[in-house]
Amino acid sequence: MKLTIEPRLSSSWRLAVFIPVFSLAAALFSGGVFLYFMGVSPFQAYRAILTASLGDAYGLSETVVKAIPLTMTGIAVMLSFTMLIWNIGAEGQIFVGAIAATAVVRFFYTDSRPVMLIMMFLAAGAAGGIWAAIAGFMRAKWSVNEIITTLMLNYIAMNLLNYFVFGPWRDPSSLGFPMTPPFPDTARLPVFWGTRIHGGLILAIILPLLFWFVLKFTRWGYEIRVMGENPRAAGFAGMNYLRNVVLVMFISGAIAGIAGMCELSGLQGRLQHGFSGGYGFTAIIVAWLARLHPFAIVLVSFLMGILLVGGETLQIVMRLPLSSIMVLQGMILFFVLGGEFFRKYRIRSVKDDDAVPLQAAPSGEEK
Repeated sequence: MKLTIEPRLSSSWRLAVFIPVFSLAAALFSGGVFLYFMGVSPFQAYRAILTASLGDAYGLSETVVKAIPLTMTGIAVMLSFTMLIWNIGAEGQIFVGAIAATAVVRFFYTDSRPVMLIMMFLAAGAAGGIWAAIAGFMRAKWSVNEIITTLMLNYIAMNLLNYFVFGPWRDPSSLGFPMTPPFPDTARLPVFWGTRIHGGLILAIILPLLFWFVLKFTRWGYEIRVMGENPRAAGFAGMNYLRNVVLVMFISGAIAGIAGMCELSGLQGRLQHGFSGGYGFTAIIVAWLARLHPFAIVLVSFLMGILLVGGETLQIVMRLPLSSIMVLQGMILFFVLGGEFFRKYRIRSVKDDDAVPLQAAPSGEEK
């Protein structure tokens, strides 16, 4: 007997549901083992995470606050991933979007809140979109690996943000802390129900609906899916690969940039070092765990929000570092990617006798 790996010719909906659920369960089990060796009871840790994030109205609202930027950035990377363009730079696009929004507040301030927010929105979207489109153009024009370019652009954006908050934009009254002066009220998104849930929630609801419709029912969405499945066939069909790659990357980066603007205007109230909290990287986990489905991204973002809010509680109650939650996120990504293998392939045991022997080529012909 021997084991062989065979491609699956078809995949049932049961398998499509079972594999992500099993991957998540395996990740949580492995995380429990990790917590055990950290000297913490896994059951107590998971109970503390659920109680902190879902146990009362405040915890639930904080989970929604975390889910808002995760949903937006998850949609951003989902769009490029659907086309098999690997935008790993959502974190940097969040940064440049936030920088652009802050520049509008500093240099183009107006007393009208609608005008102020629209200008911040447009500036953040344009900055994030251009930042991503640079990598998209290099990928489509010269086949430059977009994973490398978007990843490197993250560090440029991060240091650009540090330059401003440590340098010319730093608040003189911040006692040396790297942050800008607080935004005026006209540059702040409204908040709801006496919580920290802000107007970004509206975008986090609209974007999944919008891109579900675009990918499923529009010609452009069809082109994106075809190019992701078979770029050569798309070229033969007359689809403009360069234009679509640059456009997809621009829109992907624009959404991430707007997520950065919403995080500042709705929650932080100023530009400061480390404001993102790694949402751009976590969005990659969100998109893959959701199998690149816009509605599933909302659900997975909420799940990640639970982990992030609960992780802050573990810091206080169980003296665990926040990095322990990052380990759980990494395990989830690892098992989800592993699950994708079993969705596309199956392992089958066969007898050696079942193998079809190679036929000898007739005399005088090439083998």
